[in-house]
Amino acid sequence: MSRIREKFAELKHAGDGGFIPFITAGDPDLATTELLLIELATAGADIIELGVPFSDPVADGEVIQRASERALRNGVTLTHALDCAARARGRIGTPMVLFSYFNPLLHFGEARLARAVKAAGIDGVLVTDLIPEEAESWIEQLYQNDLDPIFLVAPTTSDERLAHIAQRARGFIYAISRTGVTGQRDAVARDAEELVRRIRAVSDLPIAVGFGISTSEQVKEVWRFADAAVIGSAIVSEIEKLNSAADLASRIGDFTRSLSTR
Repeated sequence: MSRIREKFAELKHAGDGGFIPFITAGDPDLATTELLLIELATAGADIIELGVPFSDPVADGEVIQRASERALRNGVTLTHALDCAARARGRIGTPMVLFSYFNPLLHFGEARLARAVKAAGIDGVLVTDLIPEEAESWIEQLYQNDLDPIFLVAPTTSDERLAHIAQRARGFIYAISRTGVTGQRDAVARDAEELVRRIRAVSDLPIAVGFGISTSEQVKEVWRFADAAVIGSAIVSEIEKLNSAADLASRIGDFTRSLSTR
């Protein structure tokens, strides 16, 4: 059983919902990213998503787009993100998911990338713009390295495609709470609960809900019907505000605790 599945089994046994924060590798710099990974684990993150900066992050809202731009200006690459995760893995046991667009992974090479992800201590990979129907060789490489392929599903995903995704996903399924891009919203979209119900009809994998989750109240609302809540833009926005503060990592840790209080 992967670290991700073990974590969800632990949460289920305790009757708790999971909390999954997202940060972008290299924002504001790689040294701080390593500290943030450690701080997020200490602050109670159940799984951490580490984003690979990309020049055309079409699924991301302005906040995460700016984070990618800052990291790319720092010269941060996929290799840097993997090295940063590997250094943090020496100090934390929290499951980590690499969050990326497919172009950087394809350029790196599928087989080489799967081995490098495993060596870095990362547990799963979520590729935002790769659909399962076109991902057979990629999925097989992840399987061979005991890594979890994680896929996004949206309210517009058909029941047929949900079943297809459920057959290939491992770890958990990431349910997008609404159509559109990432970003903070005032309320959890009504479609999210119905989407989770539809996923449960075809899969027994844990379900995490993200896109637009930005407050502790919204996290608790998600926990009412799903297994975990993902928060990205709210945390990345705080990183942007704090920028070069010497205590950035610890303050992000405090902010994360305020969001994930059970």
